[in-house]
Amino acid sequence: NPIISPNANSVFYCPRKNTPMKWEESDTFNPAATIINDKVVVLYRAEDNSATGIGTRTSRIGYASSDDGLHFKCAGAPVLYPDANDNAAADETPGGCEDPRVCMTEDGLYVMMYTQWNRKQARLGVATSRDLITWTKHGSPFAKAYGGKFAHVFSKSASIVTKMKGGKQVIAKINGKYWMYWGEQFVNVATSTDLINWAPMVDANGDFLKVIEPRKGYFDSQLTECGPPAIITKHGIILFYNGKNDGGVAGDKRYTANSYCAGQVLFSKSNPAKVIDRLDKPFFIPEADFERSGQYPAGTVFIEGLVPFKGKWYLYYGCADSRVSVAVYNPK
Repeated sequence: NPIISPNANSVFYCPRKNTPMKWEESDTFNPAATIINDKVVVLYRAEDNSATGIGTRTSRIGYASSDDGLHFKCAGAPVLYPDANDNAAADETPGGCEDPRVCMTEDGLYVMMYTQWNRKQARLGVATSRDLITWTKHGSPFAKAYGGKFAHVFSKSASIVTKMKGGKQVIAKINGKYWMYWGEQFVNVATSTDLINWAPMVDANGDFLKVIEPRKGYFDSQLTECGPPAIITKHGIILFYNGKNDGGVAGDKRYTANSYCAGQVLFSKSNPAKVIDRLDKPFFIPEADFERSGQYPAGTVFIEGLVPFKGKWYLYYGCADSRVSVAVYNPK
């Protein structure tokens, strides 16, 4: 670790600026991960050097593959990026495409949920692909639900529910629908019949149903941001998420102020909106120097990719908004 770092020699002709760009010169972080052709593919967020400060540069999604899950070869060009000529330009220009999560249907369709950032409003976007290289953008997953009520609200970080079948991790259906958790300041649940159009669950007032929220005095006292695709286990649905510790009196004094650590919530398989249990302590915290330096020196292990590969689970995460690393869990 780190397994992916910035590369000032990587140049891409930007269709938005009509000029060559060193598109991953400054930072590479917050990776999705999946399997294709017996290889691990990591789709990571990369920032150019067009500005200084978090959220002010342009982000694009890069592609890297590995035979062993540990050593990666980067493609050299992004596979998802803002383009002034496509249907997502208004939502992705000039900030770009950020923080992907990706998973696969049983018939091999890859679905990516990512953040569209125009530097005014962050909102979720959906894209699909058969090869992880050529992507079709579908816009906001909430564009049609409730007459478009939530089409333009702030939304980030979506985790589609998956299951293990025949040794592969694939998108699951529960009660005839697809399900996903999403959110940053809280976690909501949404359902779909086509993986493109999603309907968030609402409360009695017609507002987003908040199935979990930040907790005063805990590592997730400021934010609860969904991580990699959730997965059905024999005990329930595990949602891995990123908790941000509050820097004030509401924070957990055992962890650095404003740091990001990783937690887990267990939901019911029959009612994915029902919480069964939740970790009070993070299972993963920033410890290494490269997890506590760079753009986010408070410390960040930001988890977004989790894949089963050769009998183990590989967790891919962003380090301080600056690098990509991996941790391995061996069930044996």
